[in-house]
Amino acid sequence: MNHERSVRLFDKAKELVAGGVSSQIRINEPAQVPLFFTHAKGSKMWDADGNEYIDYIQGMGPNLFGHSPDFINKQVNEDMEKGYVFAGQFERELEVAEMALSMIPMEDATIRFASSGTEIDQLLFRTMRGFTGRPKILKFEGHYHGWMDSVNWSVHPPLDKAGPEDAPVPVGESEGMDESTADGLVVCQWNDLEKLEKAFADHSGEIAGVITEPILANTNCIVPAPGYMEGLQRICRENGALLAFDEVITGFRVARGGAQEILGVIPDLATYAKSMAGGFPISMIVGRRDVMNLIGDGTVYHGGSFNSNVISIAAAYASLKHIQERGDEFYTDLNGKGLRLMEGLRDVAKSLESDLHVQGVGSVFAISFTTKQEITNWRDHARNCDDKKYQRFATEMLKLGIRLSSNGRIHLSSAHTDEDIDKTVAAAATVLPTL
Repeated sequence: MNHERSVRLFDKAKELVAGGVSSQIRINEPAQVPLFFTHAKGSKMWDADGNEYIDYIQGMGPNLFGHSPDFINKQVNEDMEKGYVFAGQFERELEVAEMALSMIPMEDATIRFASSGTEIDQLLFRTMRGFTGRPKILKFEGHYHGWMDSVNWSVHPPLDKAGPEDAPVPVGESEGMDESTADGLVVCQWNDLEKLEKAFADHSGEIAGVITEPILANTNCIVPAPGYMEGLQRICRENGALLAFDEVITGFRVARGGAQEILGVIPDLATYAKSMAGGFPISMIVGRRDVMNLIGDGTVYHGGSFNSNVISIAAAYASLKHIQERGDEFYTDLNGKGLRLMEGLRDVAKSLESDLHVQGVGSVFAISFTTKQEITNWRDHARNCDDKKYQRFATEMLKLGIRLSSNGRIHLSSAHTDEDIDKTVAAAATVLPTL
């Protein structure tokens, strides 16, 4: 597959943009260089050399309906004629809030909008500390909640630096981070209630709240063990701490009510972004009214010029309206496509005696290479999964027109077709024997 123009453009980009990319994960795209794209529609993308790809990155998750869906384009074009950024309130914002609250299982909740997942999680931490008067946030290894210093610790730490299993050491994901921010975190292993109990005992009275990806999409798309989320909620309540779900990936993707609907556990607070506006930048925090009142009265400060801007709110309105109009059929179809692809990949792997492994929930799942039947947390992945083999797999799949993410996460969209899935399974059958 020819990528000559992308190579030339990347050479130019390195002179103009730090590293040639505007988000570090893009540097790891499984091609000769990070590809340059000219356009995308539905399940497909086309690069600067005219190559066509079936895209399973889908903007790292936001494109729930595929690229550039007509119904979002129409709504955004209509609303942007009225202005872009008001720095003031308008009625459509309330309509989006009403729709979101009607879909999310939380009761007596309110919302505040922002622009990105990283940003809204920062507001979440500030709110949990402000409400409880406590200094620390408990996070789990393998979970990602944005790139800010206050939380970009122990996302995927090397095991030789991560410390003991029952008392992990915070490991920064970047040079230049403020080392003192680690003091505001308690790091724990996920999917293990005994270790969670110990973390609370070791930091008695200090933990304001716990943040978790309710389905661990940033490590193998792990669904929590039966009873784990109920136990997590119980332990938080017993210790006077708030429970927060980071639904930036799962919200509006895995179900109307996100992971809360699937798991049947309702947190005190939750954050959303990616899939709620079909590819436009928006995020929101949703939570118990008594907690959110601290944001409402300014006790916990939150600002932002682009919060609830006209264009992003228009996209969110069109997205949530489309989901509501399609009803249960939307998620039955979306998750059904993902499950069909998962089963197709498993069947091919079994027939070829390959260690390709898939796990997840349909609309979002992960590919890895391991002989284990199930991966349960970050350390389990680090010990048992062959990430280099996955990178080779993704590189060879790209040559056959299948675009996969560098971290193994697969995002289905409602625009993917049965033909797309068949081509993807056939490509995997071609690639796996070559690894």
